[in-house]
Amino acid sequence: MANDGVDKSRRRFLVAATSVVGGAGAVAVAVPFVSSMLPSARARSAGAPVEADISGIEPGQMVTFQWRGKPVWVVRRTEEMLKTLPELDDQLRDPKSEESDQPPYCKNEHRSIKPENLVVIGICTHLGCAPTYRPDVAPADLGPEWKGGFFCPCHGSRYDLAARVYQGVPAPLNLPIPPHKYLSDTRILIGVDQEENA
Repeated sequence: MANDGVDKSRRRFLVAATSVVGGAGAVAVAVPFVSSMLPSARARSAGAPVEADISGIEPGQMVTFQWRGKPVWVVRRTEEMLKTLPELDDQLRDPKSEESDQPPYCKNEHRSIKPENLVVIGICTHLGCAPTYRPDVAPADLGPEWKGGFFCPCHGSRYDLAARVYQGVPAPLNLPIPPHKYLSDTRILIGVDQEENA
């Protein structure tokens, strides 16, 4: 018989080893192929939504996230901060945000979905500088009428705590509000619009 001298356990080992090596080779070929179909970090930063955890933001505090290479600020406003907003309308260039860039669901007095959380792109609408967050009331360098907001050190533009621009400064528009929606009370997805009637 031709099969008398065959070591069956060795044959099984060789078949198993060949299968393992062949499977590993298939995975090694598939991984770069599948990875090439995923968007690169550059592509993701060009427009992919960014999830922001806002659970640790204290009242009055601002935290910065990055979306599309731009700083997006989330400010947790206090009740006192929100009370100042209607008092400033006569000092603002566009108090009702008629000319400014924001989603329809943020076209309101506080320019936000939830009044306590302002989500805004932190780039001055004058020449693209980064304003500083100045929540302090009536500091010596900004004057006794200052109720808190954003000050651009490049050319002196001022914005209130709803990121609305004051009259008589170089910036022509309110700071833009990016599209965003709440995933929960503590998580925001920046770059995706909320359904208007949600």
